[in-house]
Amino acid sequence: MIKLNKRQFLKTSGAFLTGAALSRYSNADEPTAHMTNWAGNLRYHADHLYAPRTLDEVKDAVKKCSTVRALGSRHSFNTIADSQTNQISLQHLDSIELNEQAHTVTVGAGVRYGTLAPVIDAKGFAVHNLASLPHITVAGAIATATHGSGVRNGNLATAVRALEIVTADGEVITLSRDRDGENFLGAVVSLGALGVVTKVTLDVRPRFDMTQIVYRNLSMDQLEQNFETIMGSGYSVSLFTNWQNHNINQVWIKRRVSSREHHEIAAEFYGAKRATENMHPIDGHSAINCTEQMGVPGLWYERMPHFKMNFTPSSGAELQTEYFVPRNRAYEAVRAVESLHEKIGPHLFITELRSIAADDLWISMAYERDSLAIHFTWKPETQAVMALLPQIEAKLAPFDARPHWGKLFTIPSKTLASRYEKFADYKSLLSHYDAKGKFRNEFINYNIFGA
Repeated sequence: MIKLNKRQFLKTSGAFLTGAALSRYSNADEPTAHMTNWAGNLRYHADHLYAPRTLDEVKDAVKKCSTVRALGSRHSFNTIADSQTNQISLQHLDSIELNEQAHTVTVGAGVRYGTLAPVIDAKGFAVHNLASLPHITVAGAIATATHGSGVRNGNLATAVRALEIVTADGEVITLSRDRDGENFLGAVVSLGALGVVTKVTLDVRPRFDMTQIVYRNLSMDQLEQNFETIMGSGYSVSLFTNWQNHNINQVWIKRRVSSREHHEIAAEFYGAKRATENMHPIDGHSAINCTEQMGVPGLWYERMPHFKMNFTPSSGAELQTEYFVPRNRAYEAVRAVESLHEKIGPHLFITELRSIAADDLWISMAYERDSLAIHFTWKPETQAVMALLPQIEAKLAPFDARPHWGKLFTIPSKTLASRYEKFADYKSLLSHYDAKGKFRNEFINYNIFGA
């Protein structure tokens, strides 16, 4: 078993709790210090938690703190949002302003995708992509390049047109794609280290409907010759596997449709059989919290996520890890991970494979390369999972795998830096806007600055 010293453990994975006790935060008007993340496996250390209701209150809180971290929907599995001193919850910044002429929407940092979607849909608009969970906030998702799926769909941050940010001195700046060029590209996926994002402006597009169809038991052999066709068979496609028997357990295909179209559903998909009932990604779990399947047309925001807004997402008590590899080497990477199936199997709920289009955001995991995301949903077995990660990372090292910034990983900071062409520029940008490191924590100091 690989052992981590306490400091290293905090830098990379966080301080974990036993069990799955959830914070009262999700049901309370005001958050309290020492909360947990949504899955209950990580307790934050900040003694002071601010919950401002206005921009001026955010500015005041930032100015009075020597160090501080912003807190979104708490859907991170490592210490990226942790602080030994102060946190700022942005849950009360919940404004939504649609500009129909410009095809943009500007949202407060506390707005979740599940709240935003029906508002803009009612006005005839949609966003280009959604994550598996509608519960996450817009500002938090873009800060870590959280992504959704689709061979032609960029991650959620690629929809950002502008950011309103409170900087270390309490001043407010706005960065936009049209005006700020390279600085903007470095600031969108900021890991919360540039300042406190208070508003985000997103591009929107005309609304659309979708269907979702699930097929069961696809042989992994089909991926070798047909990977691009399989992943491109819908607007968004997910493959779920437990790495056993050289098999993809489930294929979820989400397609755009017109209400006037005839929706014919094939009985087979590359040898996989169409499911005859709604499925949960984890075999044996109830599908009641999953979005409608069976080819039934519905609103884009009721099909693109895997889980419904008002239900517990995924399995609840879990750990998560994710690595991004070049899509043109996807099958090689899948086979490399599969070679560890005997070690992975006992600790895994499920793995999801998704495609994400390349983007131009400096430390996005899909920066300048079309990517395959290999996502692990683990049982809440911290020691076993942390011992497995270096073995998986070694298998994926030939592919220059980039870990999801908000999930568990053990890749050293120097290795991370070597996998991002603009890493040094990103560090310089942070130092420019936050020279004294007000928005840094152990995670940022170690993983970005190598300290």
